[in-house]
Amino acid sequence: MDFDRYQRLTFERRARVLWVTIDAGPMNAVDFELHEELAQVFFAVQSDDDSDLIVLTGAGRAFCAGGDMDWFQEMIDDPAKFRGITTDAKRIVNGLLELEKPIICRLNGAAAGLGASIALLCDVIIADERALIGDPHVKVGLVAGDGGAVIWPQLIGFARAKEMLLTGDMLRASEAAAMGLINYAVPADELDAKVDEMVGKITANPRWAVRWTKTAVNLVLRDIANKVMDAAIAYEISSNSTRDRQEAVSAFVEKRAPNYTGE
Repeated sequence: MDFDRYQRLTFERRARVLWVTIDAGPMNAVDFELHEELAQVFFAVQSDDDSDLIVLTGAGRAFCAGGDMDWFQEMIDDPAKFRGITTDAKRIVNGLLELEKPIICRLNGAAAGLGASIALLCDVIIADERALIGDPHVKVGLVAGDGGAVIWPQLIGFARAKEMLLTGDMLRASEAAAMGLINYAVPADELDAKVDEMVGKITANPRWAVRWTKTAVNLVLRDIANKVMDAAIAYEISSNSTRDRQEAVSAFVEKRAPNYTGE
């Protein structure tokens, strides 16, 4: 399969393992182009006849550190642009949950917001123990509508998930592993070896037994996503139009404390 059309993602084949790398600038922040490519790539790799397992990682020092602030401001200035990405937002979540091939997240650095959702929707998450992970949508004035409301409660329960989603706090990978949010947190120099170990364990098993076991497990998650995503995205669109949303983005860009009014 030809992946040359992608601009924010790169691809490498290692035998029958396809490595997909988010490569979109220093922090791999999400913009229109990356968002669109993420909505397509998981369906594309499903159809790739030359791979049995996917490894998803980030280039440089971050995995995917949430939304780009210029992108956020564009969607505040023109709400129609926010409405325009809602189909792709659902496709990102559905693409991961409908992917039959196992997908391992190599969490090499910060994963925030959508970046965290993408990481947590993978099948096995192996992180550099120093990496940060969290869903700070509320800190930028948004509802966690792009997958956070779906996956966090399933991994760590509603009480802890609501604490993390309502505070927007970031966790060290070591903390995330301890609470069961991710599978492993290892020293940076052991990250690749642990990923390779997991790849080897999974690919040593019969292909279709692996794929269909994953598919069966994900049926419940797909059902939850179908029930949650439309409402969550609608709430997120509504929160994009609040005054506090603009204040949150302005304060972040200007590196100052926000002054929220509740409007």
